[in-house]
Amino acid sequence: MAEDSNGRMVTPDAISLILANPCPDSSTDLPEIIVQAVDLKPTGSKYMFSASDGKVKVKALLQSSLSSEVISGKIQNLGLVRVLDYTLNDIPSKNEKYLIVSKCEAVSPSLGEEYAAVKAEKQEPGVKKSEASSILLKPKQEFVSKSAAQIVHEQHGNMAPSARLAMTRRIHPLVSLNPYQGNWTIKVRVTGKGNMRSYKNARGEGCVFNVELTDEDGTQIQATMFNEVARKFFDHFQLGKVYHISRGTLKVANKQFRTVQNDYEMTLNENSVVEEVPSEATFIPETKFNFVPIDELGPYVNGRELVDVIGVVQSVSPIISIRRKSNNEMIPKREITIADSTKKSVLVTLWGDLATNTGQELLDKATEFPIVAINSLKVGDFQGVSLSALSKSVVAVNPDTPEAQNLRTWYDSEGRDTSLSPVGSGRPSIKSGCQSMYSDRVSLGYILSNPSLGEGKAEFFTVKACINYIKPDQTMWYRACKTCNKKVVTQGIDSGYWCEGCQKNEQECSLRYIMVVKVADSTGEAFLSLFNDEAENIIGCSADELDELKSQEDGFQMKLKEVMWIPHIFRVSVAIHEYNNERRQRITVKSVASIDFAAESKFMLEDLLKLK
Repeated sequence: MAEDSNGRMVTPDAISLILANPCPDSSTDLPEIIVQAVDLKPTGSKYMFSASDGKVKVKALLQSSLSSEVISGKIQNLGLVRVLDYTLNDIPSKNEKYLIVSKCEAVSPSLGEEYAAVKAEKQEPGVKKSEASSILLKPKQEFVSKSAAQIVHEQHGNMAPSARLAMTRRIHPLVSLNPYQGNWTIKVRVTGKGNMRSYKNARGEGCVFNVELTDEDGTQIQATMFNEVARKFFDHFQLGKVYHISRGTLKVANKQFRTVQNDYEMTLNENSVVEEVPSEATFIPETKFNFVPIDELGPYVNGRELVDVIGVVQSVSPIISIRRKSNNEMIPKREITIADSTKKSVLVTLWGDLATNTGQELLDKATEFPIVAINSLKVGDFQGVSLSALSKSVVAVNPDTPEAQNLRTWYDSEGRDTSLSPVGSGRPSIKSGCQSMYSDRVSLGYILSNPSLGEGKAEFFTVKACINYIKPDQTMWYRACKTCNKKVVTQGIDSGYWCEGCQKNEQECSLRYIMVVKVADSTGEAFLSLFNDEAENIIGCSADELDELKSQEDGFQMKLKEVMWIPHIFRVSVAIHEYNNERRQRITVKSVASIDFAAESKFMLEDLLKLK
């Protein structure tokens, strides 16, 4: 065997062992497998390499959870790695195998060169023999390896039919799945089930629903079904039950809308197989909450991040029905007001079954001031701050949790007689352009010198800066529906504009700003993204009016020059976005205001006093 300086060795025929056992049931069944990591390099947030045993190589990918081992230097290029858990995947389009390593440990740092295993009696001239008699080290360019696909084809052909069948029926862990795999079977529990939803778009009408699936390792994935497939499996999937699922497809998950932490999402189709596992007991997992205090909801307003809250119900409105714009359907709606120990209250809107069933339960118990815990709420700016439930939201009434018990103790001892104020009171709408203009004040240099700001969730700051450049040939606006402000599509010459949101065609549309400006302060420069209301505030005219100025020789350029080097106060969000596998900060203006010199002078004086 190939040894490092401490005598640790590569497992002979390690790749053949992996190819013969492509998806082991558990790590305890594995013999020791030590391979050399060749050509180790990053790919996105993960690392890939070629796993070599000196005879055969196979392409390999370290799961993102192992990236820290590479970054810390424990796993090195040309070093030895002990594989503890893995799955071997097919890439049918390339006739290749891919080794997905989900658990491993570093055995040795870099050996300095790639090695090849040959028999001692066949030693070639000029090849240096290592201390281990069975391994000869030679230059990388002389190394010839047999393809993994060729080896596994030979092994697969020599197997008995029952052995080949056993290979195809192995259960795959969710962490090993990717869009390039062929056949797979997973064993998962349904830990979340959404409602059946109807939709209508330019391609027609349909229905959709999704489930959240969890395997025995705790890995989750969202599975979505449409139309006939949705109707077929909606009653079949029961919360808490365990299923074998196969013949689905995977694609890269939209990170803005995914509900579980997984790089991929699953779609089940008419060929998918879903079989209940009757031997597994039904177990409905307890909903996990990550509560945000009501007085801390402000930074989440109109953001994409959903929140969980817990509070004492102060009031419950009667149920009403409103017409949904997307499909003209009537939907039940009910509003409740909750408060917590921060002495703030907030309005929560319930829809559909939550409004009808859970809402009625809360109405019946209103005089008891029940405690509710609600997850996956969207934060809006109605009344300053408001919450709205989604189809996947879960409402727990009087949950048996420490948070609920503490809240009940507070309310019974002092909260019942405490004066409560709405969390949005005194907080202008974002559209007013003057929210928290003298809180969280930082310089552009502070934001730019901290590239980790916005990691995980957006962070909010206030900056004072001047616009010093607006690229005149950028796309500054989009065509929008006059009713809902969503983007419209041109139907053709003199055919009007189609709005997907309103599901109607209009002969006219409006223009709404979406643009980028460069700003500067004494510490640096940065590009800010602006949307319609903020851009109108700065430029002083609507996008339609600016578009008309383009027909004038100098009117358009003069209008843009008018806003240069005028100081403004910007309320911005800083978030990390990934583009072409590169992570970048995106700074978006949430509100903007002109300088109030009296308030600004007071702010500066307070800053000076802090220096004493």
